[in-house]
Amino acid sequence: MNWLKKIMSGRYGGDQLSLALLILSTLLTLIAQWARLPLLGLLSYVFIGIALYRMFSRDIGKRSMENYKFCMLLSPVYDWIRKFQSRSKDAKTHKYFKCPTCNIKLRVPRGKGKILITCPKCNTQFTKRT
Repeated sequence: MNWLKKIMSGRYGGDQLSLALLILSTLLTLIAQWARLPLLGLLSYVFIGIALYRMFSRDIGKRSMENYKFCMLLSPVYDWIRKFQSRSKDAKTHKYFKCPTCNIKLRVPRGKGKILITCPKCNTQFTKRT
C-alpha cells in the first residue's frame, strides 16, 4: 500500500467528475456490447482515459475548478433529488400545494379536511382539501 501513496503523492486523485466519467464509460461499454456497436465501445475508452488523466494530474487547481464547474452544472439535479426525497418522506403526513399568485410550494398537514391556506410570502389565502 506504500507504493500507492508514493504514486499518488502530489496528484489530484478522484472526484465527482472522474466518478461520473467512469460511470458513463461503464454504461457506454454495456450499451456497446448489448447493441453490438464497436465504435461506442471505443468511445468509452476515451472517457476512461480522461478520468485517469484527471486522477493522475498534478495540476490540482485546474482539476478542482473543472470539478467545481461540473458540480455547479449538476446542482439543480441534486436539489431536485433532495426535494423528492424529503417529499417522499413526508408523503404520509403532509401535502404540498402551489400558491396561485407567487407559485411557491407550501406544505400543509394531511387529514384536516378543507382548510384555509395563507401564503407566507404574498399573504394570499386560498382553500384546499387535505
